[in-house]
Amino acid sequence: MQHELNDDTPCVIEDLSDRQGRFKNNYFDGIPVRGIHAGLFFIIMAAYFFEQFDNWNFGFVAPRLIEVWGLKPADIGTILFWYFIGMTSGGFLGGVISDFIGRRKTFLVSILIFSISSVITGLTDNFWVFTVFRALTGFGVFCMMVTSQAYIAEMAPCQTRGMWQGRVAAVGFCAVPFVALICRMVIPMSEDAWRWIFYAGGLGIIPFVLGLKYLKESPRWLVTRGRIQEAEEVVTYLTGKDVDLSDAAANVQPRASVAEVLYGMFTRRYIGRTLLLMLLFICITPAGFLVTTWTTTLLKMLGFSVTQTLTAMTIISIGVPAGCFLSSLISDKGGRKLPIAAMITLAAIFALVFGGMKSLVLLTVFGFIVTSVNMAANFILFTYTAESYPTRMRNTATGFHNGIARLSVSFSQPFIPMIHTAFGFMGVFTTVALFFFIPVIPLLIWGMRTGGKSLEEIE
Repeated sequence: MQHELNDDTPCVIEDLSDRQGRFKNNYFDGIPVRGIHAGLFFIIMAAYFFEQFDNWNFGFVAPRLIEVWGLKPADIGTILFWYFIGMTSGGFLGGVISDFIGRRKTFLVSILIFSISSVITGLTDNFWVFTVFRALTGFGVFCMMVTSQAYIAEMAPCQTRGMWQGRVAAVGFCAVPFVALICRMVIPMSEDAWRWIFYAGGLGIIPFVLGLKYLKESPRWLVTRGRIQEAEEVVTYLTGKDVDLSDAAANVQPRASVAEVLYGMFTRRYIGRTLLLMLLFICITPAGFLVTTWTTTLLKMLGFSVTQTLTAMTIISIGVPAGCFLSSLISDKGGRKLPIAAMITLAAIFALVFGGMKSLVLLTVFGFIVTSVNMAANFILFTYTAESYPTRMRNTATGFHNGIARLSVSFSQPFIPMIHTAFGFMGVFTTVALFFFIPVIPLLIWGMRTGGKSLEEIE
């Protein structure tokens, strides 16, 4: 029997046993995370590290390609457009695929795709081959990202779900300052030294091998497939408790088809949260990616050297894991929606300040702050999205929202050089601030509170 919860009450599961002495429980809820369970999260951290290494490296390499290949800002926009088209496809298909073949298989295949594509990107001298495999890198990166969001939500206890999302991201996203530092050291060495950055992206094979051996399938997904005994074995293996999932399995609704999920998202029960989440992703994601992807190039266009911009971006990029760690501290408070609203409001304010700076030192300081609060907002939003739909819809719905977000980023890319030409550096970051602020009021008014609830409570 489960305690009744309100929006801010951590879930507590009573230790009831059946006649065989098995622990009747709702998956991992109410059970502390022990070493072997935490080890699963560490594998995801490692995968995140190499995924983000491949995700962020182009932003640091782009200024060198402009010099060596004679690329124009429009060419950089073309590469980014197709990269985000790849991410969009990975977002849409990642959720669908993982609902059909499982979270574990989708997660592992995604790692192979972005690792191999990164190496091929480093080998080529052809602009269009580079663009195609950069797009495939984006597909793999975001397929893994979407799958991992739902996977962590399903594998963590309800009372620490946001904390684990934040911790995994904080460690994994240490790749960002790492790739910035490596780029700062390697790229100036020679004209072709940038290639080694993409070769290093192939090291994602390391977490692939670890995951192949140790990663477990989500018991919630197994239960939806009727594989209850396997689900119980996974929970027992990770928690050390002989768990009985019969009660939880009895409440599982039949798995929905893709069409049913997409239709269901816009039915009366879910349309409010669906439209709100779409607004959040369509506004926050392009704004955040503009900061993280274009800042290196825009700083160089202000007249700073490649070495100066890479140094500044190395420091700014430390804000990525810092923001993820910040999210782990505040995500489980305020029912999720309050910390999201606070972070995107701060991002809007500091983006305006950043756009008005001329000193490289001040640009670096405020760039770090904008990056930190943006990443905190994004990772709380990822948890919020995974919590907003029941298990039968979760991954497909999560993939839909993330796919829409990346599609909006794709179509925003050609406009950035145009905005910069018309309104300059300040105009670009005024646009960023506006997009961060647009969803704040709707979120505060209509956003539901999901923090601290069991996933099975959320319908």
